Amino acid sequence: MGFTLNLTEDGTIARPTLVPPPSDAHKYSRGHAMVWSGPPLHSGASRLAAQAALAVGAGLVTIFGNKDALVEQAAHVTAIMLRGADDALACIDRRVTALAIGPGAGAGIADIVCGLLKRDIPIVATVAEALALKPTALAIGLAPSGGRVPPDWMDDLRLTVRSGVSIWSGLHTRLGEDAEIAAALRTGVTIWDMRREPAGLVSGTGGARNLPCKRVLFVGTDMAIGKMTAALEFDRAARERGVRSCFVGTGQAGMMISGSGVCLDAVRVDYASGAVEAEVMRHAPGQDVLWVEGQGSLLNPASTATLPLIRGSQPTHLVVVAKAGVKTLRSFPHIEIPPLAKVVALYEQVAAAAGAFDGVSAARREPTPRDRATTEASRGERMKARWGVDDER
Repeated sequence: MGFTLNLTEDGTIARPTLVPPPSDAHKYSRGHAMVWSGPPLHSGASRLAAQAALAVGAGLVTIFGNKDALVEQAAHVTAIMLRGADDALACIDRRVTALAIGPGAGAGIADIVCGLLKRDIPIVATVAEALALKPTALAIGLAPSGGRVPPDWMDDLRLTVRSGVSIWSGLHTRLGEDAEIAAALRTGVTIWDMRREPAGLVSGTGGARNLPCKRVLFVGTDMAIGKMTAALEFDRAARERGVRSCFVGTGQAGMMISGSGVCLDAVRVDYASGAVEAEVMRHAPGQDVLWVEGQGSLLNPASTATLPLIRGSQPTHLVVVAKAGVKTLRSFPHIEIPPLAKVVALYEQVAAAAGAFDGVSAARREPTPRDRATTEASRGERMKARWGVDDER
């Protein structure tokens, strides 16, 4: 079984709806969760976590850790696999989709975590060390102040191209216009300056609303809150279920991960919605659903990207990404985040503006009589009872 999250009218998380798995699904298609067990006499938290993972629909759940602790676990659990720590490290593979490490893990857990995360991916200190490993591309994933390549990086980047390695850059500096880098380019070596406005852009027309596929736009209560990650995970889950699904990148990281997209913050505002529209139209053929990476937030005064994304993608659905318990914007602590229900209503109203977004709704459902009865209690009391926090939101 899986589940979908439900919200009441005021944004409170209500009882989830269970969703039966497809008839052709197998345990790994529904996720493999691994939970680290605390030592003997401190194993309760891990056991509860494992049982919860099984209850919400994980296809396979494994508790791993100290073998003495597993004897204790075996006396309490069924339908959950048990593995010793060394054995578990050996069996980690791509089918493990979630790892939980919690109370009672002990001081030595750092070594276990490093072992799990290593995955034979080397970590080096310099570009020269990296080049010795024969890479095919160097991706600049940092965002220094001003979005430009620091001058002291240029020698390493020139060395990279001379060594036959391509560069993917999401910064404002046009590496392809550097004379030494351009002179060193050869067949098979490219410079991808992705933070560049595409050629031939026009203003938006709202044409995406006529596409037959669903278009899901990810929006949020703030910037840098997980919109890209959420969109990528939805896309992955949809593909695993046989849905013709496509992620549409609108920022540097999303473009690097997916291999295509438009870097919205490099586009002049007059053409921003048109750039989004063109990218959506390009990805739409043959797809059942497009997951459009969100940028910025309507609540953040420094953000200009959300409106062009709404206008350009003409979403059929919205997913609001929020961080529980956060009351103010990260970079503007004097600006309070409204209650989630009001944030949802704001996005729905904007998406429906001028009749261009008929039928759009954020990820929510109509409240049941039970939900309405629940809303009569104090929201603060409900949050404290459910999550142990005094958050009035």
